[in-house]
Amino acid sequence: MDEQKKIPRHVAIIMDGNGRWAERRKLPRKMGHAEGCKVLEQTVRDAADLGIDYLTVYAFSTENWKRSEEEVSALMVLMGFYIKKLLKVAEEENVRVKIIGERSRFAPDLVKGLNKLEYETRNNTRMVFAIAINYGARDEMRRGMIRMAEDVKAGKLEPTAITEQTIGSYLDTADMPDPDLLIRTSGELRLSNFLLWQLAYTEIYVTDDLWPDFNKEELQKAVDSFGKRERRYGGRLTK
Repeated sequence: MDEQKKIPRHVAIIMDGNGRWAERRKLPRKMGHAEGCKVLEQTVRDAADLGIDYLTVYAFSTENWKRSEEEVSALMVLMGFYIKKLLKVAEEENVRVKIIGERSRFAPDLVKGLNKLEYETRNNTRMVFAIAINYGARDEMRRGMIRMAEDVKAGKLEPTAITEQTIGSYLDTADMPDPDLLIRTSGELRLSNFLLWQLAYTEIYVTDDLWPDFNKEELQKAVDSFGKRERRYGGRLTK
């Protein structure tokens, strides 16, 4: 088997530890988020260089609204600032950006920026970079099931015709393959309501590094670990 075949097609990342990184350095938590944004910029470039076709990151969850008003406000400002930087990175790296989650809760200017990020990069072909913003997997499934129920009610879909593929087609990631590899930073061993449907058969790699300390070497370690694993789908052994 050649090296290219060992590269996961789709990598998902739970970027955890920004706040702890800042606290350990006696810095405001917002400084950890700012540093984390810089690492994300570089990770997009590194993932594209490694030949990954899809990269999905957990940027802001539905639960993050419960954080302090000061921290949430700082995150919104950072998001608006880094949308412009990510557009530059995406154009330089020929990356298409896709936003998943429910964006309507954000301020109009931020929504406009997210929409522009998607639109301006729609024809890029090297890699798809999906950003989960105001995203929660249970909320994603709830929204998808509402649309499915509406289609059943309208006679567009027969209940007996619903398959796993049908359900997947109503999710935010409908046009993407399921992740092959999930990376979680900070050593936490939980999914945190991220891509619960899509991660059913995904390999998991956990690093103790906090997200601002994540780098290309750690990404390569995760990819190498994936390449060495024997994967089973319903009893069928694959590599």
